[in-house]
Amino acid sequence: MPKIVVTEFITLDGIIEAPNEWSMSYWNDDIGTFKHDELFEADAQLLGRVTYDGFAAAWPNMTEETGDFGERMNGMPKYVVSKTLDKAEWSNSTILRDLDEVAKLDGNLLVAGSSTLIQSLIARDLVDEYRLLVYPVVRGKGKRLFAEGTSTNIAFVEARDIGSGVTALRYVRAEQK
Repeated sequence: MPKIVVTEFITLDGIIEAPNEWSMSYWNDDIGTFKHDELFEADAQLLGRVTYDGFAAAWPNMTEETGDFGERMNGMPKYVVSKTLDKAEWSNSTILRDLDEVAKLDGNLLVAGSSTLIQSLIARDLVDEYRLLVYPVVRGKGKRLFAEGTSTNIAFVEARDIGSGVTALRYVRAEQK
């Protein structure tokens, strides 16, 4: 059974949609280090189809300016959960058709974006850890990490100021603490 870690840029009101529209002005070296460390701790990425499509279109072209981060993004194993995707052409990508296939994987899986996939993982109680970079932004609308009706028990592990008004929060499944 894999360890599934959800990592998100998130607003104060719980929005994870379109972080490129509200998070970039807060970027700093500590946020970069946080994202670098978690990517290099992961064995593979687990992505929903929409996030996979966006990453697959962008990351193969960003190796020069992102150094070892881009190399890791492109070189590490990637699993995309999709019932509709026919081919996964981004390097080292595998299509999984359902969460039963996800549950059979091993290692540390990092999930970014992928709101629909995350909702399904939460419903099946498959998320082991949440790493949230909380930005001092209120959007008022958009896709939320925890959709209406979501129920899960999590336990606080850590809060850390990482500059620019951003706080890194870490939670685990309640019984794991």
